[in-house]
Amino acid sequence: MIQTVYEQFSAAAKKSPELTFLCYPPSDDRGYLSSGAEFSYGNSLDLIDSLAIRYIEAGFVAGHRVGLLLGNLPDHFWHLLALNSIGASVVPLNPAYLDHELEYAIKFANCALIVTTADRVGDLNRVCLSMSPQVSVFGINAKENTIPRPTCNAETIPSAKGDREALIIYTSGTTGRPKGCIISNTSCLAAGESYGEAGGLINFEAGKDRLYIPLPAFHMNVSVYTLNTTTRLRNCIVLQDRFRASTWWSDIYYTKATCLHYMGIIPPLLIKSERSQYENSHKIKFGQGAGVDPVVREEFETRFGFPLIEAWGMTETSRAIQNCRLPRDPAGRAFGYPRAPLEVLVVDESDRPVPFSTPGELLVRCAGDNPRHGFFSGYLKQPEETEKVWRLGWFHTGDVVTQREDGMLSFVDRKKNIIRRSGENIAAAEVEEALIEDSKIKSVAVLATKDEFHDEEIHACIVLMPNSDASELTAKSIFDFGRSRLITYKLPGWISFVDKIPVTGTQKIRKDAIFPKDFNLKQDVNSFDMRGFKRKKVVKNE
Repeated sequence: MIQTVYEQFSAAAKKSPELTFLCYPPSDDRGYLSSGAEFSYGNSLDLIDSLAIRYIEAGFVAGHRVGLLLGNLPDHFWHLLALNSIGASVVPLNPAYLDHELEYAIKFANCALIVTTADRVGDLNRVCLSMSPQVSVFGINAKENTIPRPTCNAETIPSAKGDREALIIYTSGTTGRPKGCIISNTSCLAAGESYGEAGGLINFEAGKDRLYIPLPAFHMNVSVYTLNTTTRLRNCIVLQDRFRASTWWSDIYYTKATCLHYMGIIPPLLIKSERSQYENSHKIKFGQGAGVDPVVREEFETRFGFPLIEAWGMTETSRAIQNCRLPRDPAGRAFGYPRAPLEVLVVDESDRPVPFSTPGELLVRCAGDNPRHGFFSGYLKQPEETEKVWRLGWFHTGDVVTQREDGMLSFVDRKKNIIRRSGENIAAAEVEEALIEDSKIKSVAVLATKDEFHDEEIHACIVLMPNSDASELTAKSIFDFGRSRLITYKLPGWISFVDKIPVTGTQKIRKDAIFPKDFNLKQDVNSFDMRGFKRKKVVKNE
């Protein structure tokens, strides 16, 4: 019986050693992989097993944690699987972390070693050698090939392999310190089973599919959800280090990808990019992701010829819900029907169930005696935060959704992205969805801003297409465009033109980082007050 991430990979490699495990498209800035590369299951297993022996010889045992700062290199997976095979866990680190962020992530997880590329050894030494106790750094390309001994003791671990920690994944929260989610082997395997058995439009074929993913390996999507789905089915991960509109279709064409992952910001950028000679020569069956607005989705599918399947999931839940049932329900931001063993409940702020089609917070749990089975094991060193989100036996997601009588769930917004204007709850996502249709807009993020009359007002932050100017006339044109798609109180009260909308390493918009802390909306020359236009009545010709 397979109980760990490594055991699942090993079984796949022994059954089909010739199949491709990892594929990399060409990339000018990826060192030895610049011309592209493929790695088979059999060869990867040999590398992983020999690496595990080296870890054992260095003194690593079950319960040690090792930080990995390896980007999307194949070494990330080899070290992850080697450590998993001996019962140790990994802490994937964001390569974009600043020194103080690295120090926090390493110390908080009690890492016994950091593994990185040769070009980052100096950066990591600067951080790790100043810590007390010091943490050793191992460069995978260094001349000295001996893995250093662990610099701290191993953690106490459960006797059952499935309950043992496989990863600590830091959430990409935009405020405060990120939480460390403890992900067990059981949670990893549950993620692979959930995605691999979704069915309908998600029609994986064992040993045949190649999944293209332009997301970072330090994220849950790659290192848990995709890795375990792929190895469960003996399929291939096609890995790009980040989203590149210029090479997206050529990557997919040359790597023979059959399915892909996207984030909400990707489809509109592809639609607005120049046509590629490869965009209709692909073999893609489906794309899965989250956050694409329905209008963009329809245009994308018409132009590129495959369905975008909206899904919902979190680092904490491992399993996902996808709108993949045939025939597919095209309703708005629908993301699917809950599938066993997941159960869902939609509640108000007092945790009371709300009527069908009424917005409320999504709660989820596993059916049966253990509602936490397959979920994360808790927040590292924060038991009170763990119990807070698990109150009443349900995991509280912080997402606002609606549910129809037939069970279909639709996304409204994160609770923190709900704007409260004069007693009305307005989802930032709804406003963003309406405005992005304007051909002048490249990307948009909607915030809440304090307002002396309405408590909060809608603030649209817009990156314009190159041929549009950041003027009051343009702002008014965008505002008028929104009138045909939004009721008056949902129109932006302020419009700001910005050079870029920052995102996290996992391509989630960082709304807190769009403006500096001392930003003054009313004094900014690229911000325009639309509140007066909201109060004016529009006279329609009869």
